Amino acid sequence: MTQHPPGANGVPLTLPADFDLTAAVAEMMEQHWVEPGYCAPNATTYPWQWLWDSCFHALIWTALGDERGVIELETLLSTTTTDGFVPHMNYARDPQQSVDYWGRAGASSITQPPMYGHALAEMLRRGVDIPDRLIDTAATALGHLFDARHRTEGLLHIVHPWETGADDSPRWDHFCPGGYERQRWGVTKTELLASIVTNEAASPVTNPAFEVAAVSFSALVAFNAREIAGVIGDAQLSAQADELAQAIEARWDADLVSWVDAGAAENTTGRVRSLDAMTALLVVEPGEATRAAMDSLVDPQAFGARHGPCGVHRQEPFFDPVTYWRGPSWPQLSYLMWVAALRLDSPHAAALGASLVSGSSVSGLAEYWHPDTGAGGGAIPQTWTGLGIVVGR
Repeated sequence: MTQHPPGANGVPLTLPADFDLTAAVAEMMEQHWVEPGYCAPNATTYPWQWLWDSCFHALIWTALGDERGVIELETLLSTTTTDGFVPHMNYARDPQQSVDYWGRAGASSITQPPMYGHALAEMLRRGVDIPDRLIDTAATALGHLFDARHRTEGLLHIVHPWETGADDSPRWDHFCPGGYERQRWGVTKTELLASIVTNEAASPVTNPAFEVAAVSFSALVAFNAREIAGVIGDAQLSAQADELAQAIEARWDADLVSWVDAGAAENTTGRVRSLDAMTALLVVEPGEATRAAMDSLVDPQAFGARHGPCGVHRQEPFFDPVTYWRGPSWPQLSYLMWVAALRLDSPHAAALGASLVSGSSVSGLAEYWHPDTGAGGGAIPQTWTGLGIVVGR
């Protein structure tokens, strides 16, 4: 047996010497599968369907050779509204659960990074048979974000921190009265739902109380649009993605070695060096900036760590390797950094992929983990950590 550092509950993590990550992921996915057709990220903490979780699940199912990746995306995109808005949560198992909080039955009223573009494109590259209607829905949904969202400095507005997936990133501290404190921020996040501005179709477009044009969200929209546009040959979607990527490039700060958000916090916490901002590496043109940013991902004085890049730069005063979105390594971001490294033909690709595999294994398939020790945090197990098996396949 191999001993590992303490887990979230202080009990040492113990893995058999012949631990089979693929087998463990397959068992976890099977146990978390629920009707009408998706994986609950964690049966207790996250019983509903989440947008970007399910897109990552589709990649995991495909790596396992299981057709349920298509089913999961069909369930997810069944929530798409007539104007192309995709809610970030699907309450299909109990549609009335969402009414009091979100004001609509069966789904939430905000979105999340549209990873369905990448998921579908990658599945097609791996030979999966995808219904045309699913691809068309994804393209429409991405087009909606380009057309409906307000912009600042060319970047797309997010209407709530939850839309980025990086709920408590220090980038949003500007909007927490009195400075960040998790309980106070939790109250603020709920209050921010009331100020969301919607269009005539009741889809969110901006939020005057949270004026953020996020590099991270914009980068993932551009990346996913390029992915799906490449599949269907959509010149307009491709051009929109290129235009957005150019706006992201303009937000580069060489002194920070990072990209800076636009909006109300651009001169305060919108400049924090957080890993979610490094998703710009998925879309900006290769050059000096991308080489410096990629180097920072493996630099032990910056983001570099044994079990995947830290969620926040080590030199930031906010850095805490065990606190939710304040420094732990997250598997979905580690995966995206690996994809970016492959895109840029970076010499760091192999190391980034290996760190994701090690973190997934040592943490016990945790939601996130200590970047240096691998000690698991959050929900354990959490399905998106199965992304570790995608590396190298």
